[in-house]
Amino acid sequence: MRLRHLLAPALVCGALTALAGCGGSDEGGGASSPNATAAPASSPAIAAAERPVAAEFPKTQGRTLRQLADTLQPGPQAGLATSLYTPGENRLAFGLIDAENKFVYGRTAVYVARTPTAKASGPFLAPADSLEVRTAFRSQTSNSTPGELKAIYHATVDLPRAGRWFVLTVTRVGDTQYGATADLLVRRDAKVPEVGDDAPSVDTPTLASVNNDVAKIDTRTPPTDMHDVNLRDALGKRPVALLFATPALCQSRVCGPVADIAEQLKSAYGDEVDFIHNEVYVDNDPRKGLRPQLEAFGLQTEPWLFTIDADGKVAARMEGAFGIDEFRAAVEAAQRGAASN
Repeated sequence: MRLRHLLAPALVCGALTALAGCGGSDEGGGASSPNATAAPASSPAIAAAERPVAAEFPKTQGRTLRQLADTLQPGPQAGLATSLYTPGENRLAFGLIDAENKFVYGRTAVYVARTPTAKASGPFLAPADSLEVRTAFRSQTSNSTPGELKAIYHATVDLPRAGRWFVLTVTRVGDTQYGATADLLVRRDAKVPEVGDDAPSVDTPTLASVNNDVAKIDTRTPPTDMHDVNLRDALGKRPVALLFATPALCQSRVCGPVADIAEQLKSAYGDEVDFIHNEVYVDNDPRKGLRPQLEAFGLQTEPWLFTIDADGKVAARMEGAFGIDEFRAAVEAAQRGAASN
């Protein structure tokens, strides 16, 4: 079975499918760099999108989602990068793309409602988070064309009940506010471990388990440096950052960038946290189905990140695209202990 797309078809079939790989180099940003956890300097648009302010967005004032939308200019399409939602607070990640298949960046917030004619909740701020890493950590299986996805929006939204929910994103570009819509399904329960749960104790492939034939357990070019530790051996002893991703086979084309981010953060946190990269498909062949580790975690999409504290509890979990700031926060949550989703 193939995993479902994590970005909506407008994104996957548009700009994302045009992305090409790029070659890495050894310029700057290595483990000895004082900025080893930081992204390269963002463009002015992305830098502004990283810092939304609630006062810039409409107050709901009892209005419905449709009434709020009517005050906005038609704008980009919203492509969701998350698919699993349960009652309560949820991470909602998404990209915005215009009619020319170009990604749009601006200060953004999210509103939600059960129906378009129901009272809206929000604004939930949705800062952009950079997917770019320093040159030394960029792989050939990541994107590098001018149209690449450079940052992902993320918000924590309250979805208190199961069922279908409607989403309105509001993005400020200059003095204009643009609206985009999406919908999602909140499920009553899910098999995926939540923050505070015990992480499943499973064996993950290591170089030793494949006689150092890294191609059997890694599709990234070059392979990641995250195959020395078996999850079962590390659980309950040290914090862990466990990344499920298949850089060469990922349908949403974000597995390469998140694996690059993991490599960059490992250079800074690797002495204190065990970083593990687990591929998605048996023998790296989608026709053979999912690896047993994904089954153990209840996963049906990719990529996923779980950080696990030294007691073996899930400290943070993230689905789909996630940038360097969210990834860093998840690693630090594992160092502190289970704290946030």
